[in-house]
Amino acid sequence: MKAKKSYGQHFLNNPIITENIVEGLSYSGYENVLEVGPGKGVLTEFLIKKDVNVKVVEADRDMVNHLLYRFPNFADNIIQADFLKVKMMEMFDGNPFALIGNYPYNISSQILFKMIENRDLIPEMVGMFQKEVAKRVIAPPGSKVYGVISVLIQAYYEGTYLFDVNPENFNPPPKVMSGVIRLTRKNQTTLGCDEKLFRAVVKSAFNQRRKMLRKTLKQFLPNVDLQKEIFFTKRPEMLSVEEFITLTNWISENKSKE
Repeated sequence: MKAKKSYGQHFLNNPIITENIVEGLSYSGYENVLEVGPGKGVLTEFLIKKDVNVKVVEADRDMVNHLLYRFPNFADNIIQADFLKVKMMEMFDGNPFALIGNYPYNISSQILFKMIENRDLIPEMVGMFQKEVAKRVIAPPGSKVYGVISVLIQAYYEGTYLFDVNPENFNPPPKVMSGVIRLTRKNQTTLGCDEKLFRAVVKSAFNQRRKMLRKTLKQFLPNVDLQKEIFFTKRPEMLSVEEFITLTNWISENKSKE
């Protein structure tokens, strides 16, 4: 089975790393686990030994056939589909589940955004990403790589960097380092602000990250003098998630006064 570039496939070939990824989940507070992009089934092999209900979603028909051959008793839990198009409520009849995978790097950010959209169903995630993406997801305020995805993920999840994975642990080896992270959902799944406006504010703020917020966010309050507000004298990477929430509420209140 050769890796296909169109699916962003890089197959893990180190069973120790594979098991460490599987052990990255807590298996606490849920009974179901969904694996994304199982490929040859190296993670699946360890997952099905756990005391949880496991399903896998694989878009590549050839890999699905390989999985059916390798795990014939697991056939009913192998779903051929594009994860980004799957209806999450249908995966486990509306019950919560953890997400896990050696995610295809070409859609890894989209997988994370889909997780956010379905956060009420997904209390935990463990996954392998390009190291640059993994670091960006959990980056703290003030970091050079702190950005849109950092804020939007950390608004709902606590992140932990678990370990690096070198290219030689894959076939074919990628040209970049990889990193495994764990995301654990926060107790509060709503932000206490207009969440659509929150996303728009965050994206606009980082669209020109070197500029102060009074310039990048002027579009939201064209008739308000932003010079006097301390928020707007900062650059976006200086604001924590909580400060972005406060900023969103401030914008919302002042928009209504215009």
